[in-house]
Amino acid sequence: MTGALLGWREWAALPELGLPRIKVKVDTGARTSALHTFGVVAFERHGAPWVRFRVHPLQRNDAMMLVCEAPVADRRRVRDSGGHEELRYVIVTPLCLGGAQWPIEVTLTDRDSMGFRMLLGRTAIRGRYLVDPAASYLAPGQGAS
Repeated sequence: MTGALLGWREWAALPELGLPRIKVKVDTGARTSALHTFGVVAFERHGAPWVRFRVHPLQRNDAMMLVCEAPVADRRRVRDSGGHEELRYVIVTPLCLGGAQWPIEVTLTDRDSMGFRMLLGRTAIRGRYLVDPAASYLAPGQGAS
């Protein structure tokens, strides 16, 4: 699928987290993808680190909320676009986009003040897509909403 086009925003899914549809901002300036989460709680399951967190999957809609759980892949310091550093949990989960599915790393952070609930970073799309910053919803199966 190398060379397929994405716009600067797309619809995607994170099926293992129970998110069948989430609008993502494609950001080639960001290395890692980030998901808006809140109420993050670390716990152990069978001796391994896990996190439970809440997600508002729709922009400008706090009424819909999902509770998700995932194994922790890492904890890492991430610098946001404003230069602020934050220690974030990192999970690995499948991303569905344009008819394809593959695992990506996602950091968990509070993006409530941002326009998009998810940022899709360059490592998630490297070798799979090119980005047209003047277009939206170019991935197959997309539609503006």
